[in-house]
Amino acid sequence: MNTPTRMAGYALGLAAVFAAALGAGKVVGGPEPVPPAAAHDGGGHADGDGDGGHDSVAPGVPGGLQVAQDGYRLAPVSGGLPVGEAAPFRFRIVGPDGSPVTHYTPTHEKELHLIAVRRDLTGFQHVHPTMAADGTWSVPLAADAPGQYRIFTDFRPAARAEALTLGVDVPARGDYRPAPLPAPERTATVDGYTVALTGDLVPGTASKLTLRVSRDGRPVTDLQPYLAAYGHLVALRDGDLAYLHVHPDGEPGDGRTAPGPDITFYAEVPSAGAYRLFLDFQHAGKVRTAAFTAVAGDAELPPAPPAAGHDGDGHSHD
Repeated sequence: MNTPTRMAGYALGLAAVFAAALGAGKVVGGPEPVPPAAAHDGGGHADGDGDGGHDSVAPGVPGGLQVAQDGYRLAPVSGGLPVGEAAPFRFRIVGPDGSPVTHYTPTHEKELHLIAVRRDLTGFQHVHPTMAADGTWSVPLAADAPGQYRIFTDFRPAARAEALTLGVDVPARGDYRPAPLPAPERTATVDGYTVALTGDLVPGTASKLTLRVSRDGRPVTDLQPYLAAYGHLVALRDGDLAYLHVHPDGEPGDGRTAPGPDITFYAEVPSAGAYRLFLDFQHAGKVRTAAFTAVAGDAELPPAPPAAGHDGDGHSHD
């Protein structure tokens, strides 16, 4: 083979390697751009045999750890959260056909639940956005302090038999100073209410947890329904912020569930570790949130975070 022929073959080989690298980069790169907003029947026209397989997760993986699953993707429109003063946070749920989903089946009385919490499990918020005709959801949202926040969306598209929980990180810019995880305790206080926790988290099973609400030393027996129950419990695993499945035991009007003082749940705990529990309950026309740290199995609490400040993008400040 003469020299020009060898050089031509070498150049073709480089071109092939370069093209393969470009293809791999597209596969493992960031999310695709959000499609232009347009009104679509995201629930009625989803194709279960479309590109959803690329986003599927293994059975048993806790919710909230992925931005996409079974062809559905959480696509933020807003770039981050302001600190202190609320501003509209906008996003879409994009379906397997690439269009925003506009049809949902309500779960716990709402078409979509949004949970926001900082990566150190502080600043918890549970809100319910409103959806525009084009499938864009919006809700006023603000961060209590700078840092990286996890946004969870819990929803059920009309085309699915089961709900999904998708999550994505968004920044709140500024000097980030992570807080240590509070030590486990059996009681929590909020606005003059005391909530006592009984039961333990057991890895690999559904753990029964009962929370008793009292005020000024007296049991509260007239809790008001909130999201089709007398309480709503969110459980997040420290570290990766896995979102646990939690089910209330009974519902108002079923003939056996009392409006307090006890609210019972079953939490499916996937592993040993530290968890943060957030109980929303309604009394006297106001929803309050009591927070607990609980440890499953023989796990120990994580060490306190470093004292140095960080900004919302992860850069440290000495």
